[in-house]
This record gives sequence, C-alpha cells and structure tokens, in this order.
Amino acid sequence: MKCILLCSFLLATTTQAASPQKVYELRTYHTNLGKLPALQKRFREHTHSIFERLNMKVVAYWIPTTSPESSNTLIYILEHDSEEDAKQKWQTFITDPTWVKAYQASIKDGALVDSIDVVFMQTTDFSPVL
Repeated sequence: MKCILLCSFLLATTTQAASPQKVYELRTYHTNLGKLPALQKRFREHTHSIFERLNMKVVAYWIPTTSPESSNTLIYILEHDSEEDAKQKWQTFITDPTWVKAYQASIKDGALVDSIDVVFMQTTDFSPVL
C-alpha cells in the first residue's frame, strides 16, 4: 500500500514537472469614448470565431462592474503553450484576411481602441487547476 501511494505521488510529480506550464495572456482594452459597444460587437461577431479557428484559446471575457471602467474596458485572458506560441498566433491573427476585413469595417467611424495592456502570466504551484 505504501509503495502504491509513493509511486502514485512520484508519477504525478514527475508528470507535472515534465509537462510544460501554460502561459496566460491578460489583455485589457481601453476604448475611445462611446466605442465599447462597437468593440464588443466586433468580438462577438468576428474576433472570437477567428480566435477559435486559429486555436487561440479564450479563457473568458469580462467587463468591469464599476465606473468609469465599465463604460470603456474589455478584459480577456488567452491560454498559450508559451509566449513564443502567443507571438506566432498573434502574427497569424493580425494578417488573417477575415480579421483585416472585420477590423477595417469596425473602424470606419473612428478607432475603437485607445490602448491595450498586455501581461503574460503563469499559474502558481497553489493555483486551482484551470
């Protein structure tokens, strides 16, 4: 019985250590005045499906609950195999013809986004499993 427990622990520890840790990309979009609904529409109708097609895994999207951020901020997290994986996927995304067309159409009345904050993160050893 002791061997089974010890062997199970060692196998789990070895497997966990051998598998590369995912990288999470936190993206916060700050929109220009009055443009959050248009940005949400672009994500809803175009961006999210392009992410899916390009195997860019979205964890979730959020809108802050308090002002002023609730009127001009979209936050989301993507999961990647590495920062290099993220870089390659973003390069593919920004040159994707469907994205270029959707982007151009969405900014015909002015830019939607004022600025974007990007943070790459890794889970800690005490994080719940995602």
